[in-house]
Amino acid sequence: MKLNCDLGESFGTWQKGQDDEIMPLIDQANIACGFHASDPLTMQKTVQLAVKHQVSIGAHPAYPDLVGFGRRTMAIEGQELEAIIIYQIGALQAFCQQQGVQLDYVKPHGALYNDMMKNTDLFQHVCRAIASVSAKLKLMIQALPDTLVFQQIASEHGIALYFEAFADRNYQSDGFLVPRSEPNAVITDKQLVIERCQQLMSTGHILDINNQPLAMQIDSLCVHGDNQQALALVKTIRQQMSRNT
Repeated sequence: MKLNCDLGESFGTWQKGQDDEIMPLIDQANIACGFHASDPLTMQKTVQLAVKHQVSIGAHPAYPDLVGFGRRTMAIEGQELEAIIIYQIGALQAFCQQQGVQLDYVKPHGALYNDMMKNTDLFQHVCRAIASVSAKLKLMIQALPDTLVFQQIASEHGIALYFEAFADRNYQSDGFLVPRSEPNAVITDKQLVIERCQQLMSTGHILDINNQPLAMQIDSLCVHGDNQQALALVKTIRQQMSRNT
């Protein structure tokens, strides 16, 4: 299992996250592409940091929603949405090419991520946009008890999938995340996150809000970079992963 984190989410003089300290500890960096956070210089520096620490790079495209940090659903027509995704992938891809590395995958951010997991038409548009850039790019999506429909759609576009779970988010009984509009959506208790991760690594199951196990294929574990405990969590989870290898 790999460890990933959303990074590069500063914007101008507004600084967010602890990228310099987190990057050396992770395997995959989901780098913001300017629509929910980041700017050209931040993108360039974050790619350089990932290259320095030999971290796999993923584009983290979002709805065009800087004010809402990409966490608000937007009604965007399919062709326009594809263009928005292609635009963001292309921007990050240029910085990767400048540094002599390949962009490895795409992980949509926030509301776009949640919406595509509940709307297969939207998921089709996401896959089509990625495939139009490069079929070598993988798509990172949420692990669920049943992902067959997503695998079928991705396969139609020649796209391989990464399945991820979230160390710091609560799950509903159907395997979807508890919405951020609810007070228990994000887990801020460091010890509880650590216990959940240990449960996942020892049993292969993550627990829902009723403490019932969810059986899912999980390739990568995500810690949100804007979680106040992000650095401490990443350090501890990396230690746990090392002990379990």
